[in-house]
Amino acid sequence: MVRAAVLASGEGTKLQAFLDALYFNEIANIELVAVICPQRDCYAMKRALNAGAPAFVVDPELFPTNTSHSMAMANKLKDMDIELVILADYGRPLGVIPYQFRNRIIGTVPALYPAFDGQEGDVNRAVLERGVKVTGATAYFADGDGGVGGIILQKAVEVRPEDTPESLGQRVEQECERKLLNEAVSLYCAGRLQIRGKRVVIKPEEKEE
Repeated sequence: MVRAAVLASGEGTKLQAFLDALYFNEIANIELVAVICPQRDCYAMKRALNAGAPAFVVDPELFPTNTSHSMAMANKLKDMDIELVILADYGRPLGVIPYQFRNRIIGTVPALYPAFDGQEGDVNRAVLERGVKVTGATAYFADGDGGVGGIILQKAVEVRPEDTPESLGQRVEQECERKLLNEAVSLYCAGRLQIRGKRVVIKPEEKEE
């Protein structure tokens, strides 16, 4: 069993999709050891508690710097023998965490990376302003700086003429990000992700004889 922790904040919609997948046994060989949030009053924490998941708060206001907060987070993850870290709407800097969990942090971005890499502000607004016809999302392993490293999966959606940044963002999350995150975690837990240089290769599923 892969011991996993989810780092979540905000509304926690991706966290809810992940919790639902666990409830319906859609991800095998995983043990959710912890959901860790930076604020006790965020809705992500409520979602974790409602699902009966072990939930913890590591409040950044108790630490003098982002680095010291990330060190506390990393130490907590190591103390719980976490193998896989899952990012679900986590809005804090990862700091030192990626260095201690190299190729063991999975997250998503609402773009077909490397498109809009380094984009500041609302990516979906930028997509509409540039007249992009197809956008989507990317599931990835975090690199040493906490950014997009090896690409695990990507999924596209068509940009509609009537789209607003809000409607496009909602569709990208619902149709792409939530599904990609769960699928990437499932592939990791099945031992099907192999890293070759900067590439992530998905090994074929072993058939039972």
